[in-house]
Amino acid sequence: MDNWDEVRTAYQVARMGTVSGAAEVLGVHHATVIRHIDAIEARLGVKLFQRHARGYTPTEAGEDLLRVAQATEDQFNQLVGRMKGRGDDVSGELVVTSLASLAPLVVPTLTEFQKSHPGLIVRYLTGDRLFRLEYGEAHVAIRAGAAPDQPDNVVQPFVAQEVGLYASKDYIARRGKPSGVEDFGNHAFVGNDDENSRAPFSRWLRANAPAEAMTFLCSNNFTCGEAVLAGAGIGFMARWEAARHPELEEVMEPLQEWSGKLWLVTHVDLHRTTKVQSFLQFLKDQSKGWLP
Repeated sequence: MDNWDEVRTAYQVARMGTVSGAAEVLGVHHATVIRHIDAIEARLGVKLFQRHARGYTPTEAGEDLLRVAQATEDQFNQLVGRMKGRGDDVSGELVVTSLASLAPLVVPTLTEFQKSHPGLIVRYLTGDRLFRLEYGEAHVAIRAGAAPDQPDNVVQPFVAQEVGLYASKDYIARRGKPSGVEDFGNHAFVGNDDENSRAPFSRWLRANAPAEAMTFLCSNNFTCGEAVLAGAGIGFMARWEAARHPELEEVMEPLQEWSGKLWLVTHVDLHRTTKVQSFLQFLKDQSKGWLP
């Protein structure tokens, strides 16, 4: 293929589904997009897209091109991520990812690390999806649950994710504390809206609290915590987070089976770089003060 601009344009049309969407991503006029598509189809002698009122749908040939272009972009992003991680100093970008609920711990740590390395640009990415280290999307990932098993990643045990069952003092004043698991039916609970949540404490609550007692359901741990603080019911919170709120009380002794683990994950190609090693050591030192 002589003109990679045309391939790139076709890839974005296939990905976005419209000429206008591809033009916005590429930063070109929509007429340029149409010209590129017409040119590559003429050169290859096949139709890459079916045109319709809603946009462009890839044909079988277009799907083949999309797969090749996606692989090429992924490989390029991987190369860029690796190049950004090289060097003997701590500068450039440091990309760290974790669940958003860990932000109160991770953000101050990143801020202190950046103060010692003023040439550093921090990108802190949060969300439920797994950012792909193998494609250079992050230098360091802090992940919860079972030990990650993606190939080519270096996985290190980090800290325990200790959780407890809490209620606000307002809730306790209104309804008291449960006398035990057998009393759960007389109380209101805050829980995860996802019945298939893999969090050990969420599974335990589903197994032990009657369905009718699960009266406030949320899509993530942050909003669950806010509901507990507001007095909506009894719910789980990380113990370090609960310690920040004197208006909360623990309603029963924590069980070991509620706790999970956090893991530090890096890609093998970046793991030994100065920047990643410096941050990992700093993060481990800072984490010693995280647990109450």
